[in-house]
Amino acid sequence: MVPTHGDWQPRNWLSENGKLRVIDFGRFGFRPAATDMCRLAVQQWDTHPELEASFLEGYGVDPRVAGCWAVELLREAIGTAAWAHAVGDAPFETQGHRMLKEALARF
Repeated sequence: MVPTHGDWQPRNWLSENGKLRVIDFGRFGFRPAATDMCRLAVQQWDTHPELEASFLEGYGVDPRVAGCWAVELLREAIGTAAWAHAVGDAPFETQGHRMLKEALARF
């Protein structure tokens, strides 16, 4: 378990004058490191795999464990769909359902 952001994605990164700042620590928690990569995997890396390679090169190691990664993606998908449904965010709920379909296909 390591400190994780919980919502690690570009909308929470502010870049200015070559400095990167991170905002919105509302979902901060101690989790497996790979959990912070779930949203990147389904939003950015899904359509731009070169970003995954670049991210991992900068990160240094790939903390994803094959069997655990599928479970983390499924957990993130369920959380996304449920939260979006609860707050009435239809486009985000649709994304959650897509994530569910893709995560379940890994099993």
